[in-house]
Amino acid sequence: MAVLKKLFVITCSILVAGYSYADSKTIEFSADAVVSASQQPVKKIRLFVSSKAVRSEITANGQTVVEIVYPDEGRAVLLNDSVKSYRERTFDRQSDNKDSATPCDQIANAVCEKMGVENIDGHETEKWQIVSDNQGRKLRTLHWVDVKRKLALREFFPDGSVAELKMVKKEKINGRETEKWQRTMSRPDGSNMKSYQWYDAGLKIAIKEELPGGYVRELKNIKLSKQPDALFKVPEGYKKIEMQQPVYPEQGRR
Repeated sequence: MAVLKKLFVITCSILVAGYSYADSKTIEFSADAVVSASQQPVKKIRLFVSSKAVRSEITANGQTVVEIVYPDEGRAVLLNDSVKSYRERTFDRQSDNKDSATPCDQIANAVCEKMGVENIDGHETEKWQIVSDNQGRKLRTLHWVDVKRKLALREFFPDGSVAELKMVKKEKINGRETEKWQRTMSRPDGSNMKSYQWYDAGLKIAIKEELPGGYVRELKNIKLSKQPDALFKVPEGYKKIEMQQPVYPEQGRR
């Protein structure tokens, strides 16, 4: 079960970093999300993305974990096919009004203020101030968000760190035309870290990221098509299990 829990966390992180932040929710597709890191086994998650939900499937030790996330409803279900049961969790619902959407739609306990429009390297950006509450402390950050791509091209953080995102070149990867962007995080002590992402204008998401330490995650075998509605529904006959109850029988016998 420890392996399944870890994979579940990885799945959530990919969804948050990928489709959950997509500007368009009308593009439906399937893909393999592949996660690799130095001296660690490669992990693969099967994804199915519809206009209203995202389904992920992970297989480990002969068991398959299936999660269906409904961003606009603020809920997700975790299916256990072996005992025909499911459990449900809730989270902050995404704004369904695109015109009033702000970066704070993705951040709990935060207040956003739009401070104007600025041009950075030929890209129109919106400048946002975000004030968040961290255990009673008010933290203030500044973000310049590309209007077209919804990428943060410049960011100032409370500790004095500055992040800059610049386009390197256009590149075709995994059969898709992308823009390669380099993100440089500069620390107050003079050190810096570089990471890369490949933005797919057709899908309006980054389909690949290379992070410090050899960590890479990307979408492969991307196929654009209408996804079957049945993939995003709890199968008939499945019993709902409350969160405090174990979904997997072996959990209660450890």
